[in-house]
Amino acid sequence: MLAAANVAFGTLDWIVIGAYFVLLLGIAWWVIKRNKDTADDYFLAGRNLGWWIVGASIFASNIGSEHLVGLAGSGCTDGVAMAHYELHAWCLLILGWVFVPFYSRSKVFTMPEFLERRYSPTNRWVLSLISLVGYVLTKIAVGIFAGGIVFRTLLPEMRLDMGFVVMDSFWIGSFLVIILTGIYTVLGGLRAVAYTEAVQTLVLVVGSALVTVFGLKALGGWDELRTVVGSDMFNLWKPLIPEGMTGTWAPVREPTRIAWYFSDNYPWLGMLFCAPIIGLWYWCTDQYIVQRALGAPNEQQARRGSIFAAFLKLLPVFIFIIPGMICFALAKSGNSPALREALYSYGMPDAEKCQAAFPLMVKHILPQGIRGIVVAGLLAALMSSLSGVFNASSTLFTMDFYSKLKPNVSQHHLVWVGRIATTAMVVIGLLWIPVIQGAKGLYHYLQSVQGYLAPPIFVVFFLGIFMKRMNSKGCLASLIVGFALGLFRLAVDTPVKLSNHEYEMGSFFWIVSNIYFQYFSLLIFIVCVIVMVVVSYLTREPDYASISGLTYQTVDQEHREESRRSWDARDVIFSILVLLIILAAYLYFNG
Repeated sequence: MLAAANVAFGTLDWIVIGAYFVLLLGIAWWVIKRNKDTADDYFLAGRNLGWWIVGASIFASNIGSEHLVGLAGSGCTDGVAMAHYELHAWCLLILGWVFVPFYSRSKVFTMPEFLERRYSPTNRWVLSLISLVGYVLTKIAVGIFAGGIVFRTLLPEMRLDMGFVVMDSFWIGSFLVIILTGIYTVLGGLRAVAYTEAVQTLVLVVGSALVTVFGLKALGGWDELRTVVGSDMFNLWKPLIPEGMTGTWAPVREPTRIAWYFSDNYPWLGMLFCAPIIGLWYWCTDQYIVQRALGAPNEQQARRGSIFAAFLKLLPVFIFIIPGMICFALAKSGNSPALREALYSYGMPDAEKCQAAFPLMVKHILPQGIRGIVVAGLLAALMSSLSGVFNASSTLFTMDFYSKLKPNVSQHHLVWVGRIATTAMVVIGLLWIPVIQGAKGLYHYLQSVQGYLAPPIFVVFFLGIFMKRMNSKGCLASLIVGFALGLFRLAVDTPVKLSNHEYEMGSFFWIVSNIYFQYFSLLIFIVCVIVMVVVSYLTREPDYASISGLTYQTVDQEHREESRRSWDARDVIFSILVLLIILAAYLYFNG
């Protein structure tokens, strides 16, 4: 039987949560009934998504459970250091102004398909395979783990006793979210995902903003927050330095004891040069994000959707990171004994417990009714991130692998293969639950893995757009070398993380393991650039006629005029406004 004792939820909270599910499933059913049985409709919503749906869907896909858990946890331990990644809204402007014209005119289904158009089929297969593996290791794994933390924190006593097995709240929550999300994603495709994500964006933003408002009210206001946490936690460019470090540029850590608040140290040099590489890869070339822009009917709607998403992307600093800082401040100041008890171990804050900062705020700070709205926002984040990766994965498998192996199958057949592929990802997600239950440092883990996998993809897309001389052999060499370096670093790191046993100090593997992940990411980037340029110039130049319209040097006058007609002064003004807000944030968060 199911039990949930000592839960801080009231009747009004459950009514609000129930209303959220009724609304969400109602919209999903309405969208599913409108679907057409074609690959274009299932995977790209018939290329008919308006700009506000595109923008809201991009934001909801990005803001998953790892943000709610990981970003708030990072705010609780490191202050605004991780805001660098959230202020990458400018990357969405690069997507809209630089990449959307090429993607729109190529009419591709996937990012690997664009690589095939620009380079060769082999490069398409390599990127598709790496993307699928990466989604399982990062987006699915992290999303499920974060969802389990949310349920374990909010409903700690929930149990499901089936006689032969007893499931705790972590398992129950993970199963429910995966299965419910899987149902409407399998049946509705991208259209169901995009429309439900638009609703989830509204619920998520409103709910998370309420956590900030009520948290500041409980603490005593913004000035009190700055006083309690100190200026270092409000400094983007001067993160605290672990004992034994000679400066923020130091590439290798000294094996000294690091205090809890140094658990995720981000030197400014790495943030300045590495973070944009990861950001541009993610926002401009990752199927998980760009698929929404591909679903727009034309270049104008895709660009405006990207600009709208850029505005939304500015919010997480204030609705996720700041609540984490407020949680720490409430515990440190003694304003909330419940939070102090939840975060502290042996008289000092515990970095692992800080991962639950956001759901702890929901549980202990919010009044009844408001708590239900925020929990609905939490569920929205959990479901939107998973639905996005399920849909992106099925698109990659169906269009980049299956359709190539079976080129003459019907549209109906491709849709069913996509549904089967989505179901398979749901099953993989369920099987992954026991593997990730022991994961720690959620957001740091996600950024480090992406830091190892992103550089080669960033290089082949950006150099491919800006340099027509880059060819398929250079692209393939860069992808292989870059991924090999990234997998090597992961192979070196994994034994240390699993066994908590360091390599012998000064040894080769110790040096590799202790290089900051951002600096190692920069190393991969530099190597990939060199490899791609050298191999391309040492081998035959590409057939420029075959890549017409796919690089800046091969864009003809008709293409230029078409792009020029797709934007006006409003697009420029709103883009500049995004940049000004980002600049203001950097100037404010300087300690």
